[in-house]
Amino acid sequence: MTQTDTAQLDRRRGQEAPIYGPEAFEGMRRAGRLVAEGLDLFVEHVRPGVTTEFLDKLAFEFAMDHGAYPATLLYRGYTKSICTSINHVVCHGIPNDKPLREGDILNIDYTVLLDGWHGDSSRMYVAGEAPRRAARLCDITHEALMRGIAAVRPGGTTNDIGAAIQSFAEAERCSVVRDFCGHGLGRVFHDAPNILHYGSANEGVEMRPGMIFTIEPMINLGRPHVKVLSDGWTAVTRDRSLSAQYEHTIGVTDTGCEIFTLSPNNLDRPGLPA
Repeated sequence: MTQTDTAQLDRRRGQEAPIYGPEAFEGMRRAGRLVAEGLDLFVEHVRPGVTTEFLDKLAFEFAMDHGAYPATLLYRGYTKSICTSINHVVCHGIPNDKPLREGDILNIDYTVLLDGWHGDSSRMYVAGEAPRRAARLCDITHEALMRGIAAVRPGGTTNDIGAAIQSFAEAERCSVVRDFCGHGLGRVFHDAPNILHYGSANEGVEMRPGMIFTIEPMINLGRPHVKVLSDGWTAVTRDRSLSAQYEHTIGVTDTGCEIFTLSPNNLDRPGLPA
């Protein structure tokens, strides 16, 4: 979620998060599966020498071939179908014609709009073989995401998610980016509630069955501070340390949650140790 989107949500902080029913959950399953299949498609293409512009073209064609539309394309002036964030880029990196290099780690953030529902997810990829510290960061970030998801339950609060992520990441001597957050999702791309990836448990919005939102922690090897470049989108670590991110879209159920965006091919962590 961009800073502009966060500010928009802040202005309507009193608004309750939408509660969806079975029909919406089915729509989100279809959209979530499609975006997961799209992310699977990139696995064989992310390698040294490939450009992120090429990956963006694949994303556009995949969405159009499946009766969907890449939700970021022309969103608030953004001109690409995916975000591609390499090494010290935290999020919202813009695809270009610069080839990937051996050992680059790359987050691809992809959102499709299918039959009026948004599927939103991101994963880390490696061009070639990841350096040890980069692989460790990706491992920590994925585990932080899954611990955040495990904290989702009806009657809990949204900050239970952030507390689980922060406590794990900081115990591993990494930091949690605070400038961006997860968000409600459904027919609207960015909706209530905000999902912080840090904070104290038992605070925030009460989670209720039928809520749908993303969890998308950004974890840095160095300090948590970021800056946005002059293009107005690309966020980078101020200390040039490596950053990683994973994202899933989930729906709160009566007993916990459902993840809509899991890879159907078990490729949620491509190129990295299982």
